[in-house]
Amino acid sequence: MAESMVGLKRTHRCAEVSAANAGETVTVMGWVQTRRNLGALIFVDLRDRSGIVQLVFDENSIGKEGFDKAYTLRNEFVAAAVGTVQKRSGAVNKNLKTGDIEIVVTQLRILSESETPPFPIEENINTKEELRLKHRCLDLRRPDIQYNIMLRSKVATLTRAFLANEGFLEIETPMLTKSTPEGARDYLVPSRVHPGKFYALPQSPQLFKQMLMCAGYDRYMQIARCFRDEDLRADRQPEFTQIDMELSFVDVDDVIDVNERLLAYLFKEVLDVEVELPIRRISWQEAMDRFGSDKPDMRFGMELKDITEIVKECGFGVFTGAIAAGGSVRGINVRGQGAMPRKKIDALVDFAKGYGAKGLAYIAIQEDGTVKSSFAKFMSEEEMKSVISALDGENGDLLLFAADSNKIVWNVLGALRVEMAQQMGLLKKDEYCFVWVTEFPQFEWSDEEQRFVAMHHPFTMPMDEDIDNLEKDPGSVRAKAYDIVLNGTEIGGGSVRIHQADVQERMFKALGMTEESAREKFGFLLDAFKYGVPPHAGLAYGLDRLVMLMAKCDSIRDVIAFPKVKDASCLLTNAPDVVEDKQLEELSINVTKSEIE
Repeated sequence: MAESMVGLKRTHRCAEVSAANAGETVTVMGWVQTRRNLGALIFVDLRDRSGIVQLVFDENSIGKEGFDKAYTLRNEFVAAAVGTVQKRSGAVNKNLKTGDIEIVVTQLRILSESETPPFPIEENINTKEELRLKHRCLDLRRPDIQYNIMLRSKVATLTRAFLANEGFLEIETPMLTKSTPEGARDYLVPSRVHPGKFYALPQSPQLFKQMLMCAGYDRYMQIARCFRDEDLRADRQPEFTQIDMELSFVDVDDVIDVNERLLAYLFKEVLDVEVELPIRRISWQEAMDRFGSDKPDMRFGMELKDITEIVKECGFGVFTGAIAAGGSVRGINVRGQGAMPRKKIDALVDFAKGYGAKGLAYIAIQEDGTVKSSFAKFMSEEEMKSVISALDGENGDLLLFAADSNKIVWNVLGALRVEMAQQMGLLKKDEYCFVWVTEFPQFEWSDEEQRFVAMHHPFTMPMDEDIDNLEKDPGSVRAKAYDIVLNGTEIGGGSVRIHQADVQERMFKALGMTEESAREKFGFLLDAFKYGVPPHAGLAYGLDRLVMLMAKCDSIRDVIAFPKVKDASCLLTNAPDVVEDKQLEELSINVTKSEIE
């Protein structure tokens, strides 16, 4: 029978009690982690979000009725205990913050009983994620998940404080807005009072924060909820949180400066990790050429080497064919893996094919200097020596090569270097390696639409020296765009925005937009720009990704209180779900049901 807590008031969280409280009477409340019955004594570990404290029950202190009640305690019962703090009579538990003290209980109330949980409420359990998310309320009680959620709260609180001190104003932007079908798919919300019309949930506050700059608010920030209807993966959710900001009268260096100091502040305050400033910067082109990725993991080497010039006239048709088609041949040196069995090399070939490669060439240099290669018979001895030299190959190394279009070669080798680093144990979660990637291409070609599309968004400012190429060579135009990357994960990105009407008009034309279509999609922003718009720039972090890395987790689901799974459903609430016909009628919506055979 559950009891009331009337007359009781918690004086401490469980792990807030210490040896300094010895001799004091305290009241703690929480969940029973374990109960150990030793006959004349009962020991109970009581848990709350702060940690665990040991309770001791004996008849002399609590009386027979209270002792019998303690005997009924089971895992996850919610209890309140009043007692006296004393130093432990038994061995000190060095694994607990409260391991040197215990509370001798004089009064016990069982506030709530519990059924047997479907999995243990413990750290690092191997329970299937589906079961954990189905019972997320229980999962959220586990100390490691609670640590993540509290860390996330601390990051958000410190971010607000830091940016407020830097002159940023926290301003909310609308959740119900207009659909602008550039980029990912929108989540649409039907309007009851405007039948047949829809709001869209924001993919980001982009247009509104630019209008706030037009309105003179100078520095804006928001911990913003955003929504994108896209395929999910470990670091992506249909609804997510951004640390969003925009600044007026600034250029690239100003945005990078305030954000470097923000990151250094967060990592010092939260993790006691020093971030060395300034953070290194590399251009997008350098990132692709050296690492095969625009979000390079720089905790290890294994950089790409371009051997196109060396092999352009060799006898290996795979290489020469790729070069003739306008592609390249590049390789990586996986040091110390020259003795890798052929079966494992074949597995790497299959891995590479998953990223678009037709195959994977290799040179395995044995410890005695002999060479095994998939293409040696097509090469002269001098050519092989040149290739090995270009990759700094030494005895015991494994050299892997891809030949195709630049895009495919980058994708393949970029993924392969990370896969090999993973297999070799080179990815240390307690090492934090930041890099800014700058000067992204302004456009990327869409095979589906057969036109250039904006790599970021249509309001990104081109590099000053590239503006004249907007019409004649859009593929060569670089953007004043920048991403902040941590350990191979993009945690934030932004750009300087276009504030000149003539440049914005040229940008729309380069994207194949007519003046009418641009006005239809973005007319409210263009109108705001007519009345004096300051130069401005911004950046947004993925808060979930940032906290995931700070907490050393593999998935953002472990740092979000109530996440969705891969099909964008919620296992806890069974959302999305059907609604009543009456609700659909009010929204003027008719749902057509189809049978899937």
